[in-house]
Amino acid sequence: MRFMYLVKHPDPPGSPTPELMEAMHKLADRETKAGRMLDTGGLTPVSMGAQVRIADGKLSVIDGPFVEAKEVVGGFAIFELRDKEEAVVMAKEFMQLHLDHMPGWEGTCELRAFASTGT
Repeated sequence: MRFMYLVKHPDPPGSPTPELMEAMHKLADRETKAGRMLDTGGLTPVSMGAQVRIADGKLSVIDGPFVEAKEVVGGFAIFELRDKEEAVVMAKEFMQLHLDHMPGWEGTCELRAFASTGT
């Protein structure tokens, strides 16, 4: 099963510590070599983004930062794993790195399976 992990945190997040970055790189390297991690990346700040919305039947574009953003997606990863249980174990390992290497950081790792396309 393919899973997407969305890492969310309050805005502004603060910069990751060098120790956290090193630990995340080691985890990503291990999982990529094992064929489980397919892609990963961090995202630029919301101030550099835009939203395209539909409201009242009209399209609009809003440049960041977004006033209502209390929590933002800071990064993502895509994994190929056996099942949801394995995906939860991997997400817990990833979030433990934050506890160990960035005290005081708060956030969420939301994991979602890709919908089956029937192919």
